[in-house]
Amino acid sequence: MTIAQELDVTGMLCPLPVLKARKALQSAPAGSLLVVIATDPAAAIDIPHFCSETGHELVSSERDGERLVFTIRRKDSSRAQT
Repeated sequence: MTIAQELDVTGMLCPLPVLKARKALQSAPAGSLLVVIATDPAAAIDIPHFCSETGHELVSSERDGERLVFTIRRKDSSRAQT
């Protein structure tokens, strides 16, 4: 697996982590990975919901102290809308 991009949204509050992840995924090739690092506790709910609604795969979700680390695989372009 290749990580296409790492997105550090530490310190940003809802809805910015999801909006920034959406923008990063729009320009990423299908099947690529995006690692999102967030500190907003709401991201634990918002990022998985975003993936579920848009068809992207939430590969992993981890807590590292205050940081939440999500790995998202961009959907195939033939699936649901970004």
